Amino acid sequence: MNKVILIGNLANDPEVRTSQAGNSVCNFRLAVQRRMPNQQGVREADFFTIVAFRHTADFCARYLTKGTRIAVEGSIQNRSYDAQDGSKRYVTEIIADNIE
Repeated sequence: MNKVILIGNLANDPEVRTSQAGNSVCNFRLAVQRRMPNQQGVREADFFTIVAFRHTADFCARYLTKGTRIAVEGSIQNRSYDAQDGSKRYVTEIIADNIE
């Protein structure tokens, strides 16, 4: 089973584009605070790349802005690509199924 639920704040405004198939695709980063503080007593945050498609992407573009607190339900996906310098790059993203 591949399921993730994250609650956090948008670290940037959503970026929306249209795929070659004509579907909306939206990307943004979500800052999620860790449960336990570090040795200095500060709760650090992890930043996740969120990708939404079609109606969910349109919703994000219309209603979300940097700093908005949201819940994301989806799955984790890994992919790789060849960079311009010839090296292989790996990316881990959260594919959003539901955003509230």
